[in-house]
Amino acid sequence: MTKSPPQEVVNEAVSNGNKRMLFPFILVTSLFFFWGFVHNLDPILIPHLRKAFNLSDLESSLIDSSVFIAYFAMALPAGYVMRKYGYKSGILIGLLLFGLGSILFVPAANSLQYIYFLGALFVIACGLTFLETAANPYVTILGPASTATRRLNFSQSFNGLAAYIAPAYIGPMILSGKNLTKTQMDAMNAPELHDYLLEEASSVKLPYLVLGLIILVVAGIIYFTPMPDVKDEDKEGVDGASFTGALKSMKLRWGIVAQFFYVGAQVCVGSFFIKMATTTAGLGEEVAAKYLGFFGLAFMLGRFAGTFMMRYIDAQKLLMTYAIINVLLCVLVINGTGIIVVYGLIAIAFFMSIMFPTIFSMGIEDLGHNTKIGSSLIVMAIVGGALLPPMLGMISDKTGNIQNGYIVPLICFLVIILFAYTRRKNRIYKYVGK
Repeated sequence: MTKSPPQEVVNEAVSNGNKRMLFPFILVTSLFFFWGFVHNLDPILIPHLRKAFNLSDLESSLIDSSVFIAYFAMALPAGYVMRKYGYKSGILIGLLLFGLGSILFVPAANSLQYIYFLGALFVIACGLTFLETAANPYVTILGPASTATRRLNFSQSFNGLAAYIAPAYIGPMILSGKNLTKTQMDAMNAPELHDYLLEEASSVKLPYLVLGLIILVVAGIIYFTPMPDVKDEDKEGVDGASFTGALKSMKLRWGIVAQFFYVGAQVCVGSFFIKMATTTAGLGEEVAAKYLGFFGLAFMLGRFAGTFMMRYIDAQKLLMTYAIINVLLCVLVINGTGIIVVYGLIAIAFFMSIMFPTIFSMGIEDLGHNTKIGSSLIVMAIVGGALLPPMLGMISDKTGNIQNGYIVPLICFLVIILFAYTRRKNRIYKYVGK
């Protein structure tokens, strides 16, 4: 009987009779769910805080910027911690920052200051940087190197599950459905305006408080769980690792570029989903949030489907095919009208689902003792999620049409096509000096 992809991946993770790896593998895979959960609350926060603080599209995009700037700032420190103290220490630091940042949403909501929300999101993102820097390479080495990409796609599939649950079930708890214009807000007296803003801001407190407490519990479980001391296969030793050595790999250098544009595309498409749904299809906020749940569901199904198809289709070829399809879907989203635009965005989620883990695993391939440095550098490339959404917001504000801004993710997918094409043809992947 043919093994199902999930069972096959789990078996690989605990191969060679070392079943003690099973529970740590499950714990590490659960981290993909948790950071996917909080990331997919951001598209809910953006329209919610835009409304509560009367923000422009460019100003509201700073939510993404505060998150993804943290990846750029903390990736190298996270990599240093991993090299010096190991994966488990990095994971624990990440969980503590994640939990603390989530709990900080309570005082941020009480303050009624937008900057405090951005600060809490920055702390969360610092924690996520540690988690992603540790968990992504950790999963790739928990099994045969030949199936590392498929194994990482499997773990990342739970990120996709969170992408469905967060907007579909938590989104309605945050979005009030009240939509006051600037004129209506200006007409309120001071006590009325304060009560309205307090009510809008307070709706985020319970979800983030509960999430923060859960994360701290998970940190406690991992602290008391023996984690496999996975060593790099390269026996030159960790002391031989260096940024110069890592960057000699053209695989890594192109992986950094591709990941920058991929994350920028993903954040652009997801963060402005609700505004696209409300402006192009005329949907209400709560209905749009449910469609955002379908967006996440498509992302999850795409991850599982991609994991399965990689058993039969070369990963680079699949990546290139999916990127081409997404370029065509972006053209549809830019020029379409009505509900077809929403369906186009959902389809984009399906076809971009495999991109992050596939680019990541290709980028750190064959790095040996430089794997942790390479992982840090690719995580730094997530800063694309901070820099590209403001470009979309600026185009939207300048042209008065949010659809025009989707030229940004279209260009991003073109870059990924180039990455996949050159990788597949083996035209540039050689180590300098060899």
